[in-house]
Amino acid sequence: MKRDDRSPSGIDQTDRYRLLIEGITDYAIYMLDPDGRVASWNAGAERFKGYKADEIVGEHFSRFYVPEDRAVDLPGTALRTARENGRFENEGWRLRKDGNRFWAHVIIDAIRAPGGELLGFAKITRDLTERKAAEEALRRSQDALEVTRQALFQSQKLDAIGQLTGGVAHDFNNLLMAVLGSLELLRKRLPDDPRARALLDNAVQGAERGAALTQRMLAFARKQDLRVESVDLLELVRSMSGLLRGSIGPGVLLRADIPRDTPPASTDAGQLASALLNLVVNARDAMPDGGEITIEARTESLVAAAESGLPAGRYVRLSVIDDGEGMDDETLARAVEPFFTTKGVGKGTGLGLAMVHGLVEQSGGRLAMAREPDRGTRVDLWLPESTAAPTPRPAADAPIGPMDPVTVLVVDDDGLVLGNTVALLEDLGHTAIPAVSAEDAISVLERGAVDLVLTDYAMPRRTGLDLAREIAVRWPGLPVVLASGYAEMPEDAGPRMPRIAKPYGQLELSRLLHEIVGGQSARVAVAGDA
Repeated sequence: MKRDDRSPSGIDQTDRYRLLIEGITDYAIYMLDPDGRVASWNAGAERFKGYKADEIVGEHFSRFYVPEDRAVDLPGTALRTARENGRFENEGWRLRKDGNRFWAHVIIDAIRAPGGELLGFAKITRDLTERKAAEEALRRSQDALEVTRQALFQSQKLDAIGQLTGGVAHDFNNLLMAVLGSLELLRKRLPDDPRARALLDNAVQGAERGAALTQRMLAFARKQDLRVESVDLLELVRSMSGLLRGSIGPGVLLRADIPRDTPPASTDAGQLASALLNLVVNARDAMPDGGEITIEARTESLVAAAESGLPAGRYVRLSVIDDGEGMDDETLARAVEPFFTTKGVGKGTGLGLAMVHGLVEQSGGRLAMAREPDRGTRVDLWLPESTAAPTPRPAADAPIGPMDPVTVLVVDDDGLVLGNTVALLEDLGHTAIPAVSAEDAISVLERGAVDLVLTDYAMPRRTGLDLAREIAVRWPGLPVVLASGYAEMPEDAGPRMPRIAKPYGQLELSRLLHEIVGGQSARVAVAGDA
């Protein structure tokens, strides 16, 4: 009995399959002849690719491929693979009728007659553009997350190094104070022996280099004591011109491009001068065969902080530009890392750029670097513009007038620093009373009268600031000076108190006393003075 392939509706099996395939809209399903020309076209193919059946049937399927794939004959490879292996499958960009691209998953199956003759190819395409976009968005999100994670890791690493470095520098400063102070007093008592004085000078020079190194360490840790003021950049560079030219030698041309109307910058003039000298020397080292270094300043106004990393506002961009060797990507990425240096052993500490970076950040600005290998380096110091008049610079060698002897209460928990400071003051003809803690200092004040209190800031239990606050309440009018290498006082410390940076010498102490106490004793009566 012959089987009837017709359905109850009168449609045979072949027609049912044809109608089913033609009605599918989520997949592009169509046939290719053995040469790759389109032989059939379903609704999904029309939706994905934009062609109607009468527009595309008879055309070669390679028109769906993007130009770069046609250039390497990917359509031909696809058919050959399907012909030889029975199937070709891949994902890639395909073209719609309007020229737009979509991401497609493609399967091409070879269709053969029972005898093995190739009848053509069945092609199935899925539009995965949305999935591709979601995957790309996820990848970008993961990449951004990884960048953030790496940035956080670097920030935490540098912060940890900074804390360690700052602590080491602080302790080292105390030791250098004892060394420099003792050498200073020894110089006055040493017999006139040229050999002995030469050795003494070497010792002082070594200790001073150590002090400069600690300042760089503190600058990197952003814990150096900044004296933020209004700095005239043109005047600063002019005053340094002799030092800068002497530091680079005759083979390098140094020029300045700082307009006269450049507004002042808000930063520490002394630290900025040190940073500028460091950058110029670095530029010189990058030009072993000579070249040109330019120091320029420009005013910049930032409206948004998205790219610069700085708050909106007005800035002065101070730049040091050379035409030397430049830096590769790795060197540029690590340039401000502490202790990283490209110089030979003994020729650099690796703290120069880290110090500059710390200074600029602590001033409320930003350090930026750009380079091209073999075409030089540019270092930009973005500093907040100051609205105040430039702070006048006192002459470094201004004479110190005569001064009556005063009584100074010296407070420090470090015995070496305490003894050294007392000895320096007594050598100046003043009376120095030592105290090893804030409690000890209060006991001294309750017993007698002093003209000034010189106290270390970082002390256990009660800091120098705690002591200063109690003195302000109990003995108002008594001057208090904080000694520290840190910029660690809280922002709510009230009016800025006089400070002296460690390590200090006899000259700094003498100037300090002259500025605060003056030519006559300003002794303040305390409990016990009747």
